Amino acid sequence: MKKLRKYFFQGLLFLVPIGLTIYIVYQIYIFINGLLIDYIRPIIHINIPFLDLLIVLTVIALVGLLGDTFIFRPVKNLVNKAFMKIPVVNLLFTSLKDILSAFVGKERKFNNPALVKINHLANLEKLGFITQEDLSNIGVIDKKVAVYFPHSYNFSGELFIVPAEQVTPLNIPSSEVMKFIVSGGVIDIEAKKID
Repeated sequence: MKKLRKYFFQGLLFLVPIGLTIYIVYQIYIFINGLLIDYIRPIIHINIPFLDLLIVLTVIALVGLLGDTFIFRPVKNLVNKAFMKIPVVNLLFTSLKDILSAFVGKERKFNNPALVKINHLANLEKLGFITQEDLSNIGVIDKKVAVYFPHSYNFSGELFIVPAEQVTPLNIPSSEVMKFIVSGGVIDIEAKKID
C-alpha cells in the first residue's frame, strides 16, 4: 500500500504541473476566443487564421513582462501569500512553482552542467547538473554536491549526492547539455563555450 501511495504522489507531481499549465493556457484561449468572436471580429470583419492563438501567446508573454515590473510585484506577492495559506493547494502551488522556476526564469537551477564519475573501475561517467554546492543545511558536512541527472526521452530524472572531487563542471551552455541528454546523445552538442 505504501508503494502505491508513493507512486500515486509521484504521478501527481509529474502530471499536475503539465495538466495545470495546459488547463490554464486552454482557459485563456477560450476566454480570448470568446472576446474575439463577440467584440473584435464584428469590428474588423476579417477572419485571420490562428489570431486567437497568437493573442493568447501575446497575453501570456505580456503577463511575464508585467510580472517583472515593480508595479506588478505586490500583486504577485499577494497571490503567492494567498495560495500559501490553503493547506493542500500550497503543496501543489509550491511544487509547480519550484519545478517551473527550475527550468525557466531568473532562478533556473539547471545552469551548471557537469560530468560526474559514477564508476571508477569501469571509468563510467554521466552528464548532469549541479543543483546545490553547499549541503550543510540538510546535514551533509563532507565536500559533496547535489547533482540532478535527467532521463533521456523523458521529463524525469534522479538526484544524487556525490563527492565534489568526482564532479567536473563543463564550460558548455546548459541548454546544449540538456538537449544532448534528453535526446539520448543523438543530437550534437554545439562547440560554443561559455565565457
